[in-house]
Amino acid sequence: MFGMSLPEIIVILVIAVLVLGPDKLPEALVKFAKFFKYFKAQVSSAKSNFEQEVRIAELKADAAKLKSSVTDISSNVRKKLTFEELDELKKSASDFSAELKNSLDFSQT
Repeated sequence: MFGMSLPEIIVILVIAVLVLGPDKLPEALVKFAKFFKYFKAQVSSAKSNFEQEVRIAELKADAAKLKSSVTDISSNVRKKLTFEELDELKKSASDFSAELKNSLDFSQT
């Protein structure tokens, strides 16, 4: 429990019994357990949301880089690429675009 040793937990429980009285301790422990469970869920949710936001920001940055690269490639070497290379580049851009769209759709739910 929060990195405490068993003797430390026992001391806290003894103090709680002395302060609250033995009849109030179970109620206090239940309330603490409910609060701890709620707090843990909130932290987990916040962490998940933060990780999603970071991932979305990374995807947006990658999309901007990809768009810039595609623009550079198309303007500089369009005539030098074979049809196969153009198809491969188009597929890569399409796959990335789909991943970005799915991530953005998921983040809005």
